[in-house]
Amino acid sequence: MAWLLVIVAGLLETGFAVCLKLSHGFTRLWPTVAFCVFALGSFGLLTLALRRLDVGPAYAVWTGIGAAGTAIYGMVFLGDLVSTLKIVSISLVIIGVVGLQLSGSAH
Repeated sequence: MAWLLVIVAGLLETGFAVCLKLSHGFTRLWPTVAFCVFALGSFGLLTLALRRLDVGPAYAVWTGIGAAGTAIYGMVFLGDLVSTLKIVSISLVIIGVVGLQLSGSAH
């Protein structure tokens, strides 16, 4: 259950990063409100998950989902540059996060 919270928190991290971009420096109301909701949800769920999980692997999964998700969203929906190097790099982030998880989280 704790890992499910981390995964959802990571997806919410993607949401708050995208809304941060869309808020244009907090000058647009609804993206700013969405940023706040996603950020509070993300940090709240991560906080709950950390009651049961080791901080290193949980934080790595959270940031990995957020970073990879944000980069992919940007390429698909926001017109960010798509390159082979960027796709390989995102893949390496995901592989690294999976490797950390498989390396021995005791919970």
